[in-house]
Parts: sequence; structure tokens; C-alpha cells
Amino acid sequence: MPDRGASPPSLPDDWPDHPDPILVLNRMGSFDWDLDAGVMQMDAQAHEIFDVRPDEYDDRPETLSRRLPPAEALRLDSVVSQAMKNGSENYGAYFRVRRRDGALRWTHTQAYIRRDATGRPRRIIGIVRDATQELSDSEARRAQAEQEDARRRQTNIVQLTTAALAHARTVREVIDALKDTHGLTHLGATSLVMGLVEAGRIRLIAEGPDGSFVEGTRITRIDEDYPMSEAVRTLGPCFIESPEEFAERYPKLWQGITGLNITSAAYLPLIVQARPIGAMGLLYSDRRGFSAEERNILVALGSSIAQSLQRAMFYEQEMDLAQGLQQAMLPRTIPSVPGADLAVRYRAATVGGTFGRDIGGDWYDLIPLPGGRVGAVIGDVQGHDTHAAAVMGQLRIVLRAYAAEGHPPATVMARASVFLDELDTDRSATCLYAEADLSTGVFQAVRAGHIDPLVRRTDGSCERLSVPGGLPLGLSAEFGGLDYPVGTMELDPGDTLLLCTDGLVEQPGADLDDGMRTLCALIAVGPDDVRDLADRLIDVAEERGGDDDVALLLLRRRALDSPRSGGRLKQYVQPGDPGALSETRRMIRTAVSAWGARDRADEIELVADEMITNVLMHTEGTAVVTLRVLTGKDRRLRVEVEDSSSALPRRREPGESGVSGRGLLLVEMLTDVWGVEARGGGKCVWSEFVVGRGPDPDPV
Repeated sequence: MPDRGASPPSLPDDWPDHPDPILVLNRMGSFDWDLDAGVMQMDAQAHEIFDVRPDEYDDRPETLSRRLPPAEALRLDSVVSQAMKNGSENYGAYFRVRRRDGALRWTHTQAYIRRDATGRPRRIIGIVRDATQELSDSEARRAQAEQEDARRRQTNIVQLTTAALAHARTVREVIDALKDTHGLTHLGATSLVMGLVEAGRIRLIAEGPDGSFVEGTRITRIDEDYPMSEAVRTLGPCFIESPEEFAERYPKLWQGITGLNITSAAYLPLIVQARPIGAMGLLYSDRRGFSAEERNILVALGSSIAQSLQRAMFYEQEMDLAQGLQQAMLPRTIPSVPGADLAVRYRAATVGGTFGRDIGGDWYDLIPLPGGRVGAVIGDVQGHDTHAAAVMGQLRIVLRAYAAEGHPPATVMARASVFLDELDTDRSATCLYAEADLSTGVFQAVRAGHIDPLVRRTDGSCERLSVPGGLPLGLSAEFGGLDYPVGTMELDPGDTLLLCTDGLVEQPGADLDDGMRTLCALIAVGPDDVRDLADRLIDVAEERGGDDDVALLLLRRRALDSPRSGGRLKQYVQPGDPGALSETRRMIRTAVSAWGARDRADEIELVADEMITNVLMHTEGTAVVTLRVLTGKDRRLRVEVEDSSSALPRRREPGESGVSGRGLLLVEMLTDVWGVEARGGGKCVWSEFVVGRGPDPDPV
């Protein structure tokens, strides 16, 4: 701790006439201020710094105060007084001295305060020096630092704006990226307006802050007196540096925005490939004027924004084209089907948040078939682009054509796979085709890599129907796997069949089986009406989002008022396929009961079984089984079994074991009439059963 009672250091006897050489070399002057006597002596260098001659200075501090501007004198006096009062041992300060020529010179002083034993200030010894160069260098460094900081801020604005625009896929997203709080903060503006050039006019697409819309500016001509029009017309920026300039140059627009406290504005043309696509305006309420560097930054920003806007416009045009193509490829209307309630829905995938919709290859279709039957199709072409939509449209038409020609489900699917493979698109497609007879409730389904259908029963339960499957369309033809097994199932009156694409089932990170169980639970508690249920399922898909589209088809079998007098079912039974034979028996029994011939169901099933077995044992081809109702004076049920052999059936005597040779005998005994017809290179054995009398509807 310093000894406050010590006497002040004594100066050399020849001071101030001969000051310290070190101080002289550093162009520093010294002073000794006796506070009790009120005398402050200075050496020659100090006189020079204060710009006073020795004969002008009388060793009184008050004399020097004339060299200090009042504000500087007050500030320096405050620093010294505060140091003496609070017990400080030294102080330092920068202040300005007025020279003889009136110029101000920055000066710095550093002094030591000597106190007596009581702590009372007695003497101040210090130095003074010219600080002009020091502060000039500091000011230059500060100015340089401010410039670099401004440059960093401007670079940051460009980077942040470019980063925000990089994720914008639509025009709306570009505007939102620029208009949200962070975007405007990055740009340093209060609000933003933007317009697009369309047919020689500018259409406003971003209106600025609430209440800023000026009547008549929604669509303006390029030759009108507006700053945005001028920017487009001249292909150059339009900077407005003050409210007065705004009011003078654009009085009509200024009248509409006077209350927004706009102090300056920058209107920038949005130019792509030397062609203006629009213009944008940045409005400021906290600044006036623009430096050359700020103008350059804004022009560069305008170029970046123009590129993003052009990219977004191209994206929207492509999306409009693709979505239009996809909508054109989907059925415009779904035909009404007697005996069924129907609902179909399609939801495009979501991209870029909630604003954009992606295109996909999902589709549905409903095909009226002869005999009151109906074909239901659901499918998904690989990919999410215009190509996928185009392939989807071709597949839908081909499937409809094959089904309408009367081909069985397995053949329809196999031919569609060959067609897709021959298109050489490098695309595959999953598909499920179900053919239903609503009078019997029997439906046959084939599956090409698609998810299983679901059915909701009348008791509200929902189950997954296991349909044997084959390879996706295109792949089955490429790898030679065109055999599609057929699954036969039943729909009771009131049951609802649901076909959908995987976009309704799959969720990120979840197993497909878990998704199917979740969907079953949702359907079980859903509305009874198929249209309401379809809406509910699509709402769930919307809430969940996702990058896959959804196609959905619901078919609810209604109860018939009376047995139908028409109907037709067809089944293919391959040699060595006992499962197909069992499914055919089941189909026949279900159909016969549904057509009001339950009392003859055993006879019909036995005769059909004998006819099919005869084909499988005595020919090498497939048995094609057709079951139909014929109307007329008597209502008859006809069973037809076709094969590729031209050899006619003949009655044989039973063998010694008695296990063969009785087929035709049973057919003769149980049927009302039977016969054989030539069919192309083969034949058709048929049997008819009278199942009652009734009205005479149109024959099948």
C-alpha cells in the first residue's frame, strides 16, 4: 500500500527548463500541480502541446481552460474531481485542445495524485501528450472494423436468404420464406411486396403488411407510374431514399401507404436470362438512403430471389401438368353397381410442408362385367413422377380391357404384367384385382405384390383377407412367373370390402403388419356409410402426412330384396391343384344357395365335381368352370365345364373295383338335361337344373 504521508517527489533542480530526456524523445510534456498553492508548472513540451507560449502562461490552471472547449473542460474537471474524491492514486483522460488556428487536437493526460497522512490531495504530477495520431489510427481501425462487420452482415443476409430459399419449392413458399419475421429481419426490411409479369401486366402476389393494399394495384400495366412497373420496364433497381422522394415520384402510390411510416424503399427487378419475370419491393421504416455497397447487395439478392422464383414457377407448372395428367388417367366417374354401395378416394402425397402435392402412380378402377358381376382394381406404379402417372394410365386401360373381354382374374393379371414388361419402362407395379358376383357374395381375387384386402363384417369386426400372391406386374413377366393363384372369398350382405394402396398403411419406422392392424382397428370403429368411412380414412392420412399417395376403394354389399334371376361365375381349375378344386366346390355351393336353389345344391355340386374330375383325369389341360342362371319359362341353373380336348365323353362300364365309369351315369340321373358342345379346338360339357319358376327377366 502506498505511503500517503510521504512528501511529494522532488523534481530536478533544473526542471522545467531541462525536462526528462525520455519524455522529450516520446514528445510528452510534464506538469506539477500544487493544489494548495493553485500553481501548475509545465515544461516546454507541455506548452507546445497546449499551444501556449511561456509568456502567455502564468502557471495558473484557469489560464489553460481557455484552450479547452467548455464541454471538454467540464468533462476533464469531472474526471479529476472524481479521482480526488474517491481516493484514487491516479487518473487518465482524453480531451480536446483548441489550437491557435481554431483546430481541435486530441490530447491525453496521465497523472499521479499525492496525498498527505489524512488522505487529502496535495499535489498532482503528470504528463500530457498529443493523441491525435493515436486516435486517428484507432478511428481508422474502428471504421475498418465497422466496414468488415457490415460486410459480414451483408454476406450473412445473402447466405441466410439463399438458405431459406433453397427449401422453397412453390411460389407461395418463396414468398413465405421472404415475408416471415426471420426473412424480413435478414433483409433488414419492414415489409415486402412482390408481383409477377403476366401478359404484359404485373399481378401482385405479395401485398406487404396488413392494411397496405392500395386499390387498383392488384394488376397494373408495365407502363404505369409505379415503382414496381418502373423496375420491370427499365430492368434496373428503383431506390427511394426518403418519404419526400416517395411522395414526389409516386404520389398515387404514396397516398395509399402514407400511414405505414415508410421512410425508404428498394424496388428490384426479378430477371432471369435477361427477361423480367416480376419485381419485388422492400419497404423500410427505420432508415433513409442506401450506400453503394447496400445497393449492390440488394441487386445481388434480387438476382438470387429471381432464380428461386423461376425454379418455383417451373415446379408448379410441372406439378399442374403432372396432376392434370394423373387426374385424367383416373376414372372421371365410378359407375353405379346394383347391389353395392361404393366409395373411391385419392390423396396425393405431401411434399414441402403442407403446401405442395407430389404426383404418384396409385390408381383405382371399377369395371362393370357381364352377368351383373363387377371388377375392382387397386394398384401402385413404382415412382412419383409424370412417368409413373403415364404408366398408371396405360395399365388402368389395359386391365379394364382384359377384364371386359371376359378373361378370368388370373389371365387379366398375367396379360397386364406382359404388357407392362413390353413397355420397357423399367417400372413395376403392384396390383390387386377382385371380381365379385354381388348376387352370391362370391368374389375371386388375384394379387401381384400388393397388400391384402380388408373386410369389415356386419358385426363391426374387421379382418385381413389372405390372398395368395404373385410377383408385381412387369417383374412376373420378366422372371417367368405369370401364374397368379386365385383366392375365393365370400361377402355376406352388409359386409364392406376395402382395397387400398400402401400409403394408407405404411408409417415411417413401423412394420407393415402393425400398420394393417392399426388400419383394421380404425375401420372397425369407423362410420357405417362407405362414403363417410372413406372420408375418415383419408382425413387420417392427411393428418399423418407422408411422402406416398393413397388410393382407396370401398365396396359394401347390400342385401338383395329377392333372389336374382341372372348371374354368372367362372373358375379355372389347373391339373394338380387340389386347392383350386376345393375353391370351385365352395364357389358353386355359395352361388347356388344365393340364387335360391339351396334344395338342389348337393346335386349341382356333385355333378360339377364329376364333370371337372373327368377333364382333369382324361385331358392334359385346364378345366374352365362356368356357373350361370338361365331365365325363361323355367328358371334353370347351368354348369359348363370346358377343356381343350376334342374327344367326346363316352359312357363306360364300371370297372371291377367299381370306382370309375359312373360319372356320366350320375350326370344323367341328377340333371334335368345335359349335353356336349364344340368350342373352338375343344369342347364344353354342360348340365342344366330346373330350380323354380319366376318372372322372365332379360336372359344372360
